[in-house]
Amino acid sequence: MSLYSVVVPVYYGEHMLDELYTRLARVFDEVLHRDFELLLIDDGSKDRSWEVMQALRDKDRRVRIYQMSRNFGQHPAILAGFQYVRGDFVITMDDDLQHMPEELPKMIRVMDERDDVDVILARYEGRHHSLIRKLGTRLSVYATSKMLGKDPDLEITSFRLMRRFIVDAIKDTTVHLPQIGNLLVQTSNHIINVDVQHAERAYGKSGYTFRSLVKTLLYDITTHSILPLLLVRDIGIGAFLVSLVLGIYYLVRYFAVGISIEGWTTIILVLLASTGLTLLSVGILGEYLMHILDESKKMPHYVLRRKDDE
Repeated sequence: MSLYSVVVPVYYGEHMLDELYTRLARVFDEVLHRDFELLLIDDGSKDRSWEVMQALRDKDRRVRIYQMSRNFGQHPAILAGFQYVRGDFVITMDDDLQHMPEELPKMIRVMDERDDVDVILARYEGRHHSLIRKLGTRLSVYATSKMLGKDPDLEITSFRLMRRFIVDAIKDTTVHLPQIGNLLVQTSNHIINVDVQHAERAYGKSGYTFRSLVKTLLYDITTHSILPLLLVRDIGIGAFLVSLVLGIYYLVRYFAVGISIEGWTTIILVLLASTGLTLLSVGILGEYLMHILDESKKMPHYVLRRKDDE
């Protein structure tokens, strides 16, 4: 019988972990009747998450726990979990109970029926996210569809069911600031959505701010696409053509009517536009150079302080 590895990054999840474990165990033991293991990765929480994780580990040895040395972020935490999974299938879900364990049978049933599918991504019905989060998600979907040639109708979410070979293919990635969704799209085109219910957040509030969403979007664009460079190139071509036309105009005017004080405004505007274009170009090139520098450092995605999984 197949083993399912459920990987959950934990960040300030002390109030939700008991319920998450109870509901997962009930689904696998009483509904699916399949074996599972639960990998909890504490991503630098400063609450009692680790103590709750230890209690769950003592209660059920199918629970395996890991603690990061600091907060590295959701995606590095998931990659850390990928290193230790034992299952034939791997599930990722959040710790905030918005990803409902009771929806897993839908995804698993489709995977059982579809040999041509490598990854199933949950598509939320009645998404309970803030307006900022929804806007960020829409922008991200649009950007990744353009950058990676992804089907624009395919929604990338963090509630996933994957075949083990996909996880093995991406777990050792050396990409700086990895994004699991992007890695999946670059690894396989056998990815589909399955509609699931999306619950309201039970405790606290999301750690995704407008600033973090914009930062992630800009990183995705400058990491996976040369579109900004092409845009600057096209603007440069347009600016050159405009300057060429203006040059011909002023040359003709010089021979026709001579030079007058008029035109200083035009000169200033042209100078400002060219200076702004130059600075914009330097800024975008600097963004790419910064990513190259980050890649060359080969910094670890995560550092484990301790674990208990034997």
